Amino acid sequence: MESAIAPHLQCPRTRTRRIEDGYAPPYPCWTSRADGAVTQVVMGYFGVQSKGREQHGKACRALAQIVAGFAVTDGPGHHDLTHYVDAEGYDNMIAIAYWSEPAAYLRWRDSLAVSSWWNDQQRLQDGIGYFREILTPRIEHFETMFNTPNHLEGVGVVMGGLSGEFQEHGYWGSMRDRIPLAQTDALVAEGQVQVTSGTPGFGKRVKLAGHDNVAIIRSGQEWTDTDGLERQLYLDEMEPVLAAGMKFLRDEGRSIGCYSNRYMTHVDAQGKPLEKSFGVSYWRSLADMERWSESHPTHVEIFATFMRMVQALQFQLKLAVYHEVSILKPQEQDYEYLNCHARTGLMNAVAD
Repeated sequence: MESAIAPHLQCPRTRTRRIEDGYAPPYPCWTSRADGAVTQVVMGYFGVQSKGREQHGKACRALAQIVAGFAVTDGPGHHDLTHYVDAEGYDNMIAIAYWSEPAAYLRWRDSLAVSSWWNDQQRLQDGIGYFREILTPRIEHFETMFNTPNHLEGVGVVMGGLSGEFQEHGYWGSMRDRIPLAQTDALVAEGQVQVTSGTPGFGKRVKLAGHDNVAIIRSGQEWTDTDGLERQLYLDEMEPVLAAGMKFLRDEGRSIGCYSNRYMTHVDAQGKPLEKSFGVSYWRSLADMERWSESHPTHVEIFATFMRMVQALQFQLKLAVYHEVSILKPQEQDYEYLNCHARTGLMNAVAD
């Protein structure tokens, strides 16, 4: 059984794993792999924010404009369409796009068609909000995990390859053990999220800078293929517990180091919800994320419910689950908000 860390990213450890060499995980998992030419990726969250049915059509047209821009030269290799209602009651429709080459993203971002629309003063006068959160982790700064080899999501789609079954999963601390940089680095957070221009709030164009070792996780599930007992267990037992944990992070996460959390639903091109969802959360540090996952009642209940479910199904799941975790340096984070309320995304980290 191989390591989750690709061979060309392995190095002599100065920080030990939480498992012995002979550890055998209770079920199989896979991780996405790229060849040595991929050294850094781009994860872009392009959002439109609105409130009330009267703004829904305008917001949908704005999202369609953003997505149409993905089709121009150097556009992303994959994108998802999603929807989320935040704690202030605003609809946030977000196109999440992935590039396997940062240079291609920069060419796309700076193209006349894209940059002129984004930088137009009219964006502050459209009556809706816009934001983009651009993450560019280096390959040694993130990890992915999938419980099935044929349901890749997120950055896994553009990575180009897949591992065999790997060892580092099914135990507390496995997330850190899968991050290549964590072989030698404690990934300690330093600094604070800071506003670099503008004043958070409506009618403003606001830019923020992230600090060293901000941790971001996208963790999701698809239940399209489930049926019978598995579908019942997921919808009646697993999903309500998961939703409760996501709501806690959204509403009270700052108290435990979670800057922002969105519990999102995939939608199709017409805006119809799909049987796929995920949470995206921004944390001050990987250690804060680990403490929540290992000890907070909301996540302990999520984990316990999931284990009861998989044991009842004898580890034979049609439910597809995955996650991607990134640890980001300041220069790998770019946050910009236009006409959004002051608790949108990373602005929540600096809100009073």
